[in-house]
Amino acid sequence: MSSPEGERLTITLPDSVRQRVVEIASEALGKLPAADVPAPLRPFAKFAPAKRAKAAAVPMAAALESDGSFRARVAERVREASPDLSDSLFAGVVPAAADPHEVAAVAYVLRPHGWTGIVKDALEAVTQGARLAAGEAAETEVARLTAEVAELRESTRLAADELRVAQEEARREGDQLRRKVRQLEADMRRALAAARAAETALEAERAAAASAASASEAELRRLRTRLTAAETALDTARRSARSGRSEGDMRLRLLLDTVTGAVKGLERELALPPTETRPADTVGAASPDSVAPSDMSVQGRAKDDPALLDQYLALPMVHLVVDGYNVTKTGYPTLSLAEQRVRLVGGLAALAARTGAEVTCVFDGAALDGPVRLTQPRGVRVLFSAPGEIADELIRRLVAAEPAGRPVVVVSSDREVAEGVRRSGARPVPASMLLNRMARS
Repeated sequence: MSSPEGERLTITLPDSVRQRVVEIASEALGKLPAADVPAPLRPFAKFAPAKRAKAAAVPMAAALESDGSFRARVAERVREASPDLSDSLFAGVVPAAADPHEVAAVAYVLRPHGWTGIVKDALEAVTQGARLAAGEAAETEVARLTAEVAELRESTRLAADELRVAQEEARREGDQLRRKVRQLEADMRRALAAARAAETALEAERAAAASAASASEAELRRLRTRLTAAETALDTARRSARSGRSEGDMRLRLLLDTVTGAVKGLERELALPPTETRPADTVGAASPDSVAPSDMSVQGRAKDDPALLDQYLALPMVHLVVDGYNVTKTGYPTLSLAEQRVRLVGGLAALAARTGAEVTCVFDGAALDGPVRLTQPRGVRVLFSAPGEIADELIRRLVAAEPAGRPVVVVSSDREVAEGVRRSGARPVPASMLLNRMARS
């Protein structure tokens, strides 16, 4: 007979018992019809039991506590799985050999008459078992520490013995060192006597060296006299060489002055006016700082006509800046972000190869979910906005970095981006125009 609903458990289940309750409910949940599964647990119904017990632990415990019908269906499964234990609990008898964790969990689910007392007794048994286990662990730890103390005492005794041996060895080494010091002192006295004898010999050598130095100084004075004579002869030879070179330089300068005078005379005779023009200035084309959207032939064209984009890309030194995700989400929104980037950058690479324009494609770095491995095609610069910056701000900085007068075309259907770059002198075009141009290719 089940307990009335008014009976409530006044203590909190330990984690081990609560985990077992969730495991029982998880095993039963996989066998219930879909209509009998509470709405919060339906997303987890098809999970494996272990995964379901881990992922749905909180909602499953809440359903067992609050949903009586769900708990009753779980109880039916428990009675089928553990009939002996279930019958004993309903009879008010707890098997002596039963695991107290299992008894507490099954009693919590079945809730027979007096189930709170059964759960409390089982939890007391769990606590008692934990105490016994802790006591055994403590005894084991004490035994281990006692063994370690014995080992430390033995190692300390051995270390003391080794220290005594080392002290004895150090004493013997000290005696040997003292004997060596006495030997070195005797050697030093002999060395001092030899040094005094060497000083006497050095004085004699110094006297002989002084005599040799006097002779060397006399020879040096003679050599200096000869060197002075040689320097005088060399200076005379250099003056003669410079005189011959000056005459050659004078002849060369006179020849250059003659040629220069002939050129100036020819200029006066032809009377050609000065000019600053160059051949490239005579070619009929609009200069970069004078071309505006109104200069293009746009009459009768749709706002997304790719022919207008072709005219923009034909401008000299044009720079095409593309708002990446604005274009891809307009053209192929069903693809993943990585597939969108690859498709757009590939199309831009083909466009750059055909037109020779400088192409920069900007993506929003905040939309990335990990490192991007994207090989940049030749002719296309791929940039991502830095953390804390959106792609719109990066586009405005790119436009502001261009020198005044250079044609810059920005592809974006974002009105704020278009207005911002237009004020900076760039030419905004909608994303559909670029998509039509790449589709035509």
